Amino acid sequence: MYQDKLPRNSSNSSNRLNAHEIDYKIFGEEMQFVEIELDPQEGVVAEAGTFMMMDDNIKMNTILGDGSNQDKGLLGKIFSAGKRILTGESLFMTVFTNDGVGKKQISFASPYPGKIIPIDLTEFGGKFICQKDAFLCAAKGVSIGIEFSKKLGRGLFGGEGFIMQKMEGDGLGFIHAGGTMAKKVLKPGEVLKVDTGCIVGFTQDVNYDIEFVGGIKNTIFGGEGMFFATLRGPGTVYVQSLPFSRLAGRVLAMAPKTGNGSRGEGSVLGGIGDLLDGDNRF
Repeated sequence: MYQDKLPRNSSNSSNRLNAHEIDYKIFGEEMQFVEIELDPQEGVVAEAGTFMMMDDNIKMNTILGDGSNQDKGLLGKIFSAGKRILTGESLFMTVFTNDGVGKKQISFASPYPGKIIPIDLTEFGGKFICQKDAFLCAAKGVSIGIEFSKKLGRGLFGGEGFIMQKMEGDGLGFIHAGGTMAKKVLKPGEVLKVDTGCIVGFTQDVNYDIEFVGGIKNTIFGGEGMFFATLRGPGTVYVQSLPFSRLAGRVLAMAPKTGNGSRGEGSVLGGIGDLLDGDNRF
């Protein structure tokens, strides 16, 4: 059964382009993909490199930005798309539109082990803020922009820098979290302290700041960095158990230091053990 999009809240979308209403299924456990069902002329916009598979008669079109500002003219589109460079993303995105008759399916895959999270913007006041590389895809009409940090400490030490991504509109978007995802709903004034790299995203009402860990021993020998991210409610926060930076760091730490040799997989024989167990690549 496909998950239906919830009814729109017109007060949240009065000054935004209404997004297409799409249905979806999420498959898998550790390496997930989302299958989106498109009615005729419905579309979905996706980040480069996330496409997996699609039915026939779905048209692919590369556009500047996310396609949500078609009434701003060429310069407006270029300016809007150019802001994406600040988040490390491409100027261009891809729109997939069902040009056929009847319902069609298209799938997008997560880039590394983790969870795909559906975000219905109508539930969050029309705006959701997330880490720079979290966005996967969204209904056409959802605006994918950037969110600047106004606090110096948060920008310098927050793990995400001064710039994060934001989704705006009244549609359905999908973000990706590494490892296992935790959803925390904070009451007014309630504070959650999080490793700066573990934040996936949060609603616009959440107050995001940075707090010094404190203590010489904690700072030097604690191994958890010098700062916590503090998130104060009310609002909803998504936290990931395995940030990609942490995963990449572990992989690099175990990579061969020279040449194409291995680390011996922990054997006391080291590289000699590889010769004995059949790994004889040179």
